[in-house]
Amino acid sequence: MTNIQPLKGTILFAEDDSSLAFMVKDALEDEGYKVIHCADGQTAVDSFDKSRVDICLLDIMMPNKDGYSVAKKIRQQTDRLPIIFLSTKSQESDKLKGYDTGADDYLAKPFSMPELLRKIDVFIRRTKKPSAENLNEVQIGNIRFDPANMKIITPEETISITQKENELLKFFCDHRNKVLKRNEVLLNVWGKEDFFLGRSMDVFVSKLRKYLKQDSSILLETIHGVGFRLSVPKDN
Repeated sequence: MTNIQPLKGTILFAEDDSSLAFMVKDALEDEGYKVIHCADGQTAVDSFDKSRVDICLLDIMMPNKDGYSVAKKIRQQTDRLPIIFLSTKSQESDKLKGYDTGADDYLAKPFSMPELLRKIDVFIRRTKKPSAENLNEVQIGNIRFDPANMKIITPEETISITQKENELLKFFCDHRNKVLKRNEVLLNVWGKEDFFLGRSMDVFVSKLRKYLKQDSSILLETIHGVGFRLSVPKDN
């Protein structure tokens, strides 16, 4: 019998494997989540357009639209919503493509249900209740970083960034002009370290570097064999 408890959030769950979908949906509902299950990609897009959700769990190989296409559609409307891919496609190239299309995390099947629940909980808590600590705008060179609203503001444009890009840039800004070891960044931003997360981190660093290049005084350096350093003018 399912315990009655406060609703933790609403999850858009796209998965065409009916057995897996039933198991995961049941586990999520037992934890207090409302789950909108969709058996194909197009239904997921349609449901997203009609519903207010807190996080998306997307399979990749689905009828009508694959998970990559669904993620792109979602990212056209919002950069704040967390997206986690759940897929049997576990090659490095698949994971990197997932991050490139806007995913915040990627779990290869078969996955640990406790790990998935922990990730969902972390993402939803961060999205719903962003900590007030250190969320003031940060000036780096002639660029303003607004972590509370997940935006990078340059003299030419305002760039909306994803939650993971936001967390990573905030960590770099909190430790500007200091060399940070790769495992230190992974543990503080992703919560753990492994090879695939390290490769995805490199993708996010490249994106941040592209956003920041409008000010030549800012340098997001890769220190080979060590880690990274966000170098900014000393008066920032």
